[in-house]
Amino acid sequence: MDIIKTLADELSIGRHQAEAAVKLIDEGNTIPFIARYRKEATGSLNDEVLRTLDERLKYLRGLQDRKKQVIATITDQGKMTAELERQILSAATLVAVEDLYRPYKPKRRTRAAIAHEKGLEPLADLILLQAVKEPVEQAAASYISGEKGVETAEDAVQGAMDILAERISDNAVYRTWIRNMTMNKGLLQSAAKDESVKSVYETYYNYEEPVKKAAGHRILALNRGEGEKILSVKVVPLVDQIVGYLEKQVITRDNPYTSPVLKTVVKDSYDRLIGPSVEREIRSEITEKAEEGAIRVFGKNLEQLLMQPPISGRVVLGWDPAFRTGCKLAVVDSTGKVLDTVVIYPTAPQNKVAESKKILKDMIHRYNISLISVGNGTASRESEQIIVELLKEIKEPVQYVIVNEAGASVYSASKLATEEFPKFDVGQRSAVSIARRLQDPLAELVKIDPKSIGVGQYQHDMNQKNLGAALEAVVEDCVNKVGVDLNTASASLLEYVSGINKTLAKNIVAYREENGAFKTRKQLLKVAKLGPKAFEQCAGFMRITGGEEPLDGTSVHPESYGAAKKLLETLGYREEELIRGGIPGISRRIRDYREMAEEIGVGEITLRDIAGELEKPARDPRDEMPRPVLRSDILEMKDLKPGMVLKGTVRNVIDFGAFVDIGVHQDGLVHISQMTDRYIRHPLEAVSVGDVVEVKILGVDLEKKRISLTMKGVKDGN
Repeated sequence: MDIIKTLADELSIGRHQAEAAVKLIDEGNTIPFIARYRKEATGSLNDEVLRTLDERLKYLRGLQDRKKQVIATITDQGKMTAELERQILSAATLVAVEDLYRPYKPKRRTRAAIAHEKGLEPLADLILLQAVKEPVEQAAASYISGEKGVETAEDAVQGAMDILAERISDNAVYRTWIRNMTMNKGLLQSAAKDESVKSVYETYYNYEEPVKKAAGHRILALNRGEGEKILSVKVVPLVDQIVGYLEKQVITRDNPYTSPVLKTVVKDSYDRLIGPSVEREIRSEITEKAEEGAIRVFGKNLEQLLMQPPISGRVVLGWDPAFRTGCKLAVVDSTGKVLDTVVIYPTAPQNKVAESKKILKDMIHRYNISLISVGNGTASRESEQIIVELLKEIKEPVQYVIVNEAGASVYSASKLATEEFPKFDVGQRSAVSIARRLQDPLAELVKIDPKSIGVGQYQHDMNQKNLGAALEAVVEDCVNKVGVDLNTASASLLEYVSGINKTLAKNIVAYREENGAFKTRKQLLKVAKLGPKAFEQCAGFMRITGGEEPLDGTSVHPESYGAAKKLLETLGYREEELIRGGIPGISRRIRDYREMAEEIGVGEITLRDIAGELEKPARDPRDEMPRPVLRSDILEMKDLKPGMVLKGTVRNVIDFGAFVDIGVHQDGLVHISQMTDRYIRHPLEAVSVGDVVEVKILGVDLEKKRISLTMKGVKDGN
């Protein structure tokens, strides 16, 4: 197998691009590093393509290794043929390889194996040849042997039939045809185990649709309902057509003695061996595809959440709402430092509203609070009402935002939070997290297990290893796109930087605490266990503001400092000009990029990146993302009327639509059919988490707390 050609064809890239990417990956370079600093080699492949290439590379190499193992095993058995080896080597999937290996795979003691032990294989061959000219039982009489446990002719025939049933089941061609037929023509069905039981799965109590059309979110819902023992789920194939196909393959002549026997064998082979196996394989395959789709959606949602623009320069009050235990508050200054914490009890059962407002007014005045970040959990609605009343009573220009607090409780009870705030209880830590995730979502959310951030669907029902790896990759890409301040970044943030692991992240922080702020990127080489390879991978993503080397405040990699300085000198600029916010118009001064690249000794793509970075050093890609909607008033569900147009923030995107926060505590649903006038395959083609959109109210169900929204015919608020 030519893996490079396969990768190039699948990803629609040049062979040289695939070859270069594989070489760089094999050399131990990270995906963010390759995407940012090895564009010349890969032809500017982005991180998304590189991650797909990396995944496929692992699969194809695993496939190649498995082929070698299978060929070696069959060869050792003395059963390898040139044709079989050709089929194995040309197989494109692991499933195809396993189908070919099935007849030679060591089996447990099956009915067919027992029949083999009794010496009935010649009888099976005789029946399969369909040359018997007498009743099969008479032909089987010579195989009766009390010593071998074949007491009657019927026993002999049954044993031969068991051997033939297994042979048919092991035939790779038959299985491939049946699997494809079932996938393309079969039905996915579910039923309630007890229809009298009320559950969220009532939609699936009597459900049926073609397997090939089943949407990923429905497959995952069916799996969960089955796991909770509420639903019974099955794949229903076209049995008559499948059995008819097998009969045509097996019964090649009309023999009145063998044809009835072989028909029975075919039916038994399908019902007992092939059917259940193929159903398991298909359920596994569609589940795997559904999980892959859900992981992609989760990853995209997570990326949008992490890349929300920070709200800088403001003192924020973090508000973790609750009833009985009180609302935990934390004041955080513009640098993220905690100034004060307090617990108030404005909600039931205490209802100390006046006392709580007095405390709040005092805090707003004392700390110059201009923004309140409210978690969207229990008692959020009641807290929001009190905040709105308060804002009408004070002169200070204060606004509030409802933030998704998913994962805040996980973080607050974690070892990391305990180390960061040893004297705080979990409620105080949670309030701090809610405040900080508004100030800098990326820096705060990296402290939380990505699976706990709550922007996916059915995340607890899928392969946790695959989900974890995919989400870790999303976080890594986001952190490296933004870059980190080497002198302020937490260990939690640093560990996602290219080339840095948990140990190195802690060592960087320890070095910083012991020796003071880093003055140059080169100092990283003095950090324990951080060698030249790790430095190469991480240095370009680390920023130092106000250090000894102005280029350390940019994303120009140290390996390109010579070229950057030569460019500045050629164009008549000084490095010090970078400190004042960059050199506007430097790109326009370069008349011929190819000629200039040759002159300073870099590739043209690298030169363009250097010039762009010198123009706007450490540009934050999050600045281009939509900003959160800041509020100072409140709506209630009962205030909503069909036809009203409101601005809202997309909180979650799922396969069938998107949930939008329109400021009434209960998120509204924009179904995929209500997103655009054009056809879209997935909601992500129209919206992303964090998008600010304008929506129109379609309907409100107060009893079920459901709000239906549309984006059709409404001007997009982005």
